Amino acid sequence: MTLTLDGVTKVVNGQTHIHPTTLTLQNGTMNVLLGPTLSGKTSLMRLMAGLDVPQSGRVLWNGEDVTRQRVQDRKVAMVYQQFINYPSMTVYENIASPMRLLGKSRDEIDRAVRKSAELMKLTPLLDRKPLELSGGQQQRCALARALVKNAGLVLLDEPLANLDYKLREELRVEIPKIFEESGSIFLYATTEPEEALLLGGNTATLWEGRVTQFGPTPEVYRQPVDATTARVFSDPPMNFMQVSKTGGKLMFGDGQSSPLTGKLRDLADGRYVAGFRPNHVELEKHTADAMVFTATLDVTEITGSETYVHLDHNGVRWVGLVHGVRNLPLGKEIKAYLDPAHVYIFGEDGALVVPAAYALAA
Repeated sequence: MTLTLDGVTKVVNGQTHIHPTTLTLQNGTMNVLLGPTLSGKTSLMRLMAGLDVPQSGRVLWNGEDVTRQRVQDRKVAMVYQQFINYPSMTVYENIASPMRLLGKSRDEIDRAVRKSAELMKLTPLLDRKPLELSGGQQQRCALARALVKNAGLVLLDEPLANLDYKLREELRVEIPKIFEESGSIFLYATTEPEEALLLGGNTATLWEGRVTQFGPTPEVYRQPVDATTARVFSDPPMNFMQVSKTGGKLMFGDGQSSPLTGKLRDLADGRYVAGFRPNHVELEKHTADAMVFTATLDVTEITGSETYVHLDHNGVRWVGLVHGVRNLPLGKEIKAYLDPAHVYIFGEDGALVVPAAYALAA
């Protein structure tokens, strides 16, 4: 089974929500749609489900054009951030409802409901009504209903966003396991790069209605095709600075330079953009060839075991994520260190020129 978007677009009141998009999802795969709020994730999923019809392009299911086929006639299950359950039905009946509509036998329904309830840790709650459940339990009920539907396409639109941290962590691990046996196509929308990495599979990065890259999740993370993809697949977003290549050196701000090694040796002289992720900014020198930059500390945010440091480097804002609780003087100049092995090089047009050395070695 395959789902193919063939040049689909979506325009609302003259405003383009989805630019021409071509994408193919294979059966039995976990796919993540990663992008910030309002990047078009829900719009793209609605086109896949048949809830909306594209202005142009086609939606193909196993090669068959289903662009104008009603959502009721497609084998699609969708779970939203705002969980939807029938308040007058018990958890058991909520989960069973798709199978009853399909005319399945009582025994088949019972087996499927109890199996999905066990996977979602809902067995003790089958006789309760949704309003008697916590938010996390209600969302698990919605997930269980999607599971028993045995749909060819399962769309999960930020389904864990409203759950507490512990339950989110548990379900992030369990969801791929729960659905992998079904052979369905799964698409999971999220704003969080960490969630995409935890779910694995394939990731499509989305920015302002455009899919910027699609491929195996580790590959998209380590070798983004452009600066936009790198920004989307980094939380906080990737930091950038102007650099130039002159002779045998790569020249950074503050008079810093890095010798050219590996693929950097092939760079033509000229101007480029260097990118580096927040977790690679350091406040101590840990490698002999680390570059040092002077920056003004604007804000610190302590998370518990780590500290976000917001820096102003020559008018360009950087964010660093450093280990430990740091009590640093705000408004003062501090030293920030960067290992050249963690630096990506992009062209001035944003296209990736050379991946970071650490990413190539991974």
